[in-house]
Amino acid sequence: MRGSLGVVLLVVLLAVPQLGSAQNFDEIQISTTPVAGSIYMLQGSGGNIGLSIGDDATILVDDQFAPLTQKIQAAVAALTGTPVDFVINTHWHYDHTDGNTNFGRAGAIIVAHENARTRMTRTDTVSLNNRVQEAYGPDGLPKITFYQSMRFHLNDNVIDVIHLRNAHTDGDAAVYFRDTNVLHAGDTFTRGAVPFIDQPNGGTLDGIIDAAWIMAGLTDDQTRIIPGHGALASRGDLLAYHAKLVVIRDRLRDHAVQGHTPEQVVAANPLRDYAEMNAGNERWVRAAYAEFR
Repeated sequence: MRGSLGVVLLVVLLAVPQLGSAQNFDEIQISTTPVAGSIYMLQGSGGNIGLSIGDDATILVDDQFAPLTQKIQAAVAALTGTPVDFVINTHWHYDHTDGNTNFGRAGAIIVAHENARTRMTRTDTVSLNNRVQEAYGPDGLPKITFYQSMRFHLNDNVIDVIHLRNAHTDGDAAVYFRDTNVLHAGDTFTRGAVPFIDQPNGGTLDGIIDAAWIMAGLTDDQTRIIPGHGALASRGDLLAYHAKLVVIRDRLRDHAVQGHTPEQVVAANPLRDYAEMNAGNERWVRAAYAEFR
């Protein structure tokens, strides 16, 4: 098989510097971490990449920035002689999809949720840093899309691609390699203090919380989880993330019931115990609180 709301958090910008500043991609190296079986995590700059290799196909989950494509291809070639057959996008943000055009031109079939593809067909803005993401040409667009879920049977794995509705964006997908028990969560689960929620593009705090609970239901204590950004994680990490966000949401809802102003909510710091109130966190709180007012 060949072929706005300014939802920004300073801790996220520290954890994901490529979203906040220009980079010298010549200095970026791609690291490879074995996850389980023939599945690996590649890290360079941008979202974590999942890689599945085997007799049937070479599959990438996300593909980072276009200037890194050759380095990513070299990392793949070190593990398999088979070029990339499929790229599954977990959502449309450029730090996860900017390599689409290069891999599409090289013969890979790109797969994504229908909403993610729709956003890739037009000029859009990522609200974290108000960066304009230009429309992709035909080579960079997903050729296969889905609405609820889809399934691959490749590399001795049942691979479920599952839509997580209105979570990080309106087009998120988790990719679960059932037989190897590995989950790629995309940016619905990251290792920062609180997640970036792209509310102007369909993301919601309720959706992020629901997504975490759905993914926890898919997994068990042996599951290895590739987050959108950060180190490999476990189901315990995912459940702790879910519990933290539920506490924060409950605090925001309580403020809404009492009719508090955004200024009162910021002063109360609903992120207490998890993060200090600073300029970035204040914008996050204001944007999240707007969902419940």
